[in-house]
Amino acid sequence: MTDVDHRRLGVDLFNHAWSLLEKPDRTPAEDDELLHATHASAYHWSRVGAPENLARGEWQVSRVNAVLGRGEAALHHAQRCLDHCLEHGIGDWDLAYAYEALARAHKVAGDEAGYRRNLELARDAGTRIAEDDDREHLERDLAELG
Repeated sequence: MTDVDHRRLGVDLFNHAWSLLEKPDRTPAEDDELLHATHASAYHWSRVGAPENLARGEWQVSRVNAVLGRGEAALHHAQRCLDHCLEHGIGDWDLAYAYEALARAHKVAGDEAGYRRNLELARDAGTRIAEDDDREHLERDLAELG
């Protein structure tokens, strides 16, 4: 695979998955496309990305699985996101969103204690986000969780 632009494909597939994720009336075929696109994006980032890119790819895969009601897969990828953050000293909004992903995944999986624990960890990590806009975005996503 010598002429593959992994970075461009990673970006384009991430954005495509996000547009499908935000679509209110996805069909089952679009749900499949969403899942495939987010995994493909994470794959391409794994070829050329920095640790932050890997964490963000795992975060998106977790979010997609949570939205699709696949708790076990959402938990797996949320944990991988957190692992990347902790292993590489990644903080700020990446770390806060790793905990957000774990909270969301635990909620989908029906684990109330895990949900509450990670919701609090996300809130705590969110207080250390440098940019006001990023912190406010996290707060909106956490409020959406309940």
